[in-house]
Amino acid sequence: MTVPSDPAGGVASRPPGVDLDLIRTTRVERPETIRRLLQARARRPFVRGDGRLLIVAADHTARGVFTVGSQGDVMSDRGELLRRLVVALSRPGVDGVLATSDILEDLAIVGALDDKLAIGAVNRGGLAGSSFEIDDRLTGYDVASLVRSGLDGGKVLLRICLEDERTAGALERTAALVDAAAEAGMRMLIEPFMASWVDGKLRTSLDAASVAHSVAISSGLGGSSAFTWLKIPVVAEMERVVAATTLPMLLLGGDSPSDPERTYATWADALHLPGVRGLVVGRSMLYPNDGDVAANVDIAARLVHER
Repeated sequence: MTVPSDPAGGVASRPPGVDLDLIRTTRVERPETIRRLLQARARRPFVRGDGRLLIVAADHTARGVFTVGSQGDVMSDRGELLRRLVVALSRPGVDGVLATSDILEDLAIVGALDDKLAIGAVNRGGLAGSSFEIDDRLTGYDVASLVRSGLDGGKVLLRICLEDERTAGALERTAALVDAAAEAGMRMLIEPFMASWVDGKLRTSLDAASVAHSVAISSGLGGSSAFTWLKIPVVAEMERVVAATTLPMLLLGGDSPSDPERTYATWADALHLPGVRGLVVGRSMLYPNDGDVAANVDIAARLVHER
């Protein structure tokens, strides 16, 4: 098999293994070393080269999301998830990973984060399908712990539900988070959605007008937007969405698609729009329908970096 070239130069390296015994032993016998491993890893600028990013997302399980398309409860196997993440991070053109503290620490223990961006998930309290899903407390990282851990940024999910008064608290918490990140000089990714309750379930609105409105609202949070990036879904009429802000945007990959070729074509079109700086993709790359993680990651890398 031909080793694919790195869009940034060089060739793909052989993916490192995942030693689950090492992870478990470190957590039991040497927990004080875990933060040092994160802090001491080889760092990189947030943007470099072509200024575009491909980030692998792995923050789903702490929100109670374990299914991928029709594959069922596959993300509940932590060892398999880590193996897929290590393969993805070893591929050329992958710039980093977005995850919760447990996963980032596991990856640091096995040495998978060198020269990669490590972005910490902030709010995981709005468990998927729960009656309190909109009340999305900041139960993951805060800016202080992101800085202490030597991470490169944070990410907050913001659901804006106009008929639910708890949205006011979510907006206030997100604004405070944006302020703290700007003070620390750290990028904060906001993933905004307009949402509503339908038959007891919180549903996001994925029409262009709703996404554009969520983008405009979240762009104005905090006393400075200098370090704010947006993570947005790909919808019809994306031109209308990207026209709603001047902030840099990363596209949300979503669940594993039933028609990958059509999905890739949609991503490719959106990646050429003004302000769009790359992709944040999780389940669709880590658990593709054909099972080939490396091949699907390589396709996404080419879309992002080989314009």
